[in-house]
Amino acid sequence: MSGVLAIDVAGLSKRFGDRLVVDDVALQVRRGEIFGFLGPNGSGKTTTIRMMCGLLTPDAGEGRCLGFDIRCEREQIKRRVGYMTQRFSFWDDLTIRENLDFIARVYGLARRRERVDAALDQLGLATRAEQLAGALSGGWKQRLALAACMLHEPELLLLDEPTAGVDPTARRDFWEELHRLAAQGVSVLVSTHYMDEAERCHKLAYIAYGRLLAQGTASEIVAGQGLSTWLVRGPDLIDVAQRLRGQAGVDQTVAFGDAVHVSGRDAALLEAVLRRVLAGGAHECRQIETGLEDVFIHMMSSAGGSR
Repeated sequence: MSGVLAIDVAGLSKRFGDRLVVDDVALQVRRGEIFGFLGPNGSGKTTTIRMMCGLLTPDAGEGRCLGFDIRCEREQIKRRVGYMTQRFSFWDDLTIRENLDFIARVYGLARRRERVDAALDQLGLATRAEQLAGALSGGWKQRLALAACMLHEPELLLLDEPTAGVDPTARRDFWEELHRLAAQGVSVLVSTHYMDEAERCHKLAYIAYGRLLAQGTASEIVAGQGLSTWLVRGPDLIDVAQRLRGQAGVDQTVAFGDAVHVSGRDAALLEAVLRRVLAGGAHECRQIETGLEDVFIHMMSSAGGSR
């Protein structure tokens, strides 16, 4: 099984001072899989990713990454990992080619020119190779960052909110590139706040307050929460939502554009409450499939309430 898994960890915990940032996390990521990490800011996503890949030593727990022990074989792991941070960290006054060439020199890569040319071609940067990095838009900076990650031909990519501040077209192109890399056997760990991106991942993990609340495919996570969801549309939705909150059977009400999603785990009780509260009104009310965003809002609220 170890040859199939890119990451296999259990019991990972980490403290910074008195604060427990990651609490007993266990995960498995298959080779060639895009694995998404979701959770609120400060939930422990980045710390978990860094521990799983040997970039940070856990206080407790064990595991392997790309076949190497995350505690005592960290250097072997680092040589096989590409890490892309959220913050653009290249040199504005160098061209795209100069940035990539400099990084290749720093890491002492063989076949430097060949690898830089390949990265430029692979990420569609060849026609902009002589453009200054500081003049690039967010989407092109993102491509440069990914090209830099791929120079040493890593087996695993770590992407920390890589599409923050990038326009929708650039985000779509970026994800198509990730799926192309995954099809070639590259494993990808990516943290994101975008629900459409979460649904593009093969598997997901949701972390809040350092605890792993759910993992699996998007459909498995939605099914695992057992929520029934209704859409309510019509006049005075703020008042309607206020009247529904706190009613037995109503776990949450969330505004979605010109409608409100109302969810609860007791399907029969939820339907009865909706029909009673909305009786005689001019509202559209119909049951819909529970979405990933409904589920994550519910999990975040539940996790906060349990602390």
